[in-house]
Amino acid sequence: MKKILGVVLSLGLIVGLAGCSSQAPAATAASTPEPIKMGRVDAAAHGTNAVAVAVVAVQGDKIVGVSLDEYQFMPADQAKGLANTEGLAAKNYKDPAQVLASKIDNNEYYSKNMKEKAGSTVAYVDNFNAIVEFCEGKTISELEGILSSTPAEKMPVDTVTGSTLADTAGYIKAVVNAAKAAK
Repeated sequence: MKKILGVVLSLGLIVGLAGCSSQAPAATAASTPEPIKMGRVDAAAHGTNAVAVAVVAVQGDKIVGVSLDEYQFMPADQAKGLANTEGLAAKNYKDPAQVLASKIDNNEYYSKNMKEKAGSTVAYVDNFNAIVEFCEGKTISELEGILSSTPAEKMPVDTVTGSTLADTAGYIKAVVNAAKAAK
């Protein structure tokens, strides 16, 4: 009798545990994310008196990070120049009263200048932040489509919320070119 009871209990336990198991195949290991690649370009995004530098991180076909700045000569007594401006690099400047400077690092000075000369109501850094936020998360082809379907003069107002820069399209093109250069 003990043997029969043992067999019945064993069978009951086996059937009970079998009902708890899943028939679904075991989950496959998560796919490895695509590597992040970096691209960088210098661009004349805003006329001939400045150089824009766009650095872009691309994962697969998506832009996942953007760093954007622009450099031009500014008065040495009002702007903070790039590193080593007073040293070796300064020896070749045509006008020692000017320094090559980042517009982002000199946001207050440059924004004031844009307000006085062009009536700008948005700080320079806020314009650039709007462009960066607009580009991040999009694919190269999405940005190319926007550039080709939107007239440059409508780009800041109609496309990139928060950017009032007349050359917004030039900065987006610099981002696209940096993304294409990613390796």
